[in-house]
Amino acid sequence: MKNITVYCGSSTGILPEYTSQAKALAKEMVKRKLGLVYGAGNVGLMGVIADEMLASKSPVYGIIPQKLVDIEVAHQGCTDLIVVETMRDRKWLMAEKGDGFIAMPGGIGTLEELFEIMTLNQLMYIQKPLALYNVSGYYDKLLDFLTHVGDQGFLKPDQLSNLIVAADPVELLDKMEAYQPSGTPDWLQRKK
Repeated sequence: MKNITVYCGSSTGILPEYTSQAKALAKEMVKRKLGLVYGAGNVGLMGVIADEMLASKSPVYGIIPQKLVDIEVAHQGCTDLIVVETMRDRKWLMAEKGDGFIAMPGGIGTLEELFEIMTLNQLMYIQKPLALYNVSGYYDKLLDFLTHVGDQGFLKPDQLSNLIVAADPVELLDKMEAYQPSGTPDWLQRKK
C-alpha cells in the first residue's frame, strides 16, 4: 500500500477521542510512509488528519468538487488539490487513487462512501482492503446491523468478514497490509 483513502466527518463530533485518534492514525500512516487521499476539506476530522499529515511533510491528495471550493472548505495546503465537477467524480477518483480505505467516524457522506467501497469490492470492480476505524465503539451498532442483514440473507458471510475493524491505528493498518480478499461475487453464488 502506498496511499490510503480516508473517509471521515466534516465535523469533529462530540468526543475528544475522535480528534485524538484521527491524529494517531495520521502519525501511524506517516511512520509507514503512507500518503493520504481524502475529500480535501479543511474542516472537521478531514482537516485534523490532513493537518497532521502535512505537518510531517507527508503527501496529502485532496479531491473536492468545485461547489465545495466555492464555499471555501477546500484545504489549500494539500500536496495536490484536485478539483472535480461532481461528487460522483470525487468518489470515483478517491476509489482509484487509494490502495486501501479507512472509514473514520463520520456522517452520511462517510457511510455512503463506506458502502460504495463495500459494493465495489463485492462486485470485484476493485479488491482493496476496507477498514472501519472503530474509535470509541463508533461503528458497533452498524456492525450489529450488518450482522442482522447477513442473518436475513442479504449479506454473505465473506462480505462481512472482508471488512476490517479495529480501534487501534497500528492494528488497523497491520490488518490492511495483511488483507487477502475472499469470497465469490454474489451473482456467481446465485447461479449455483
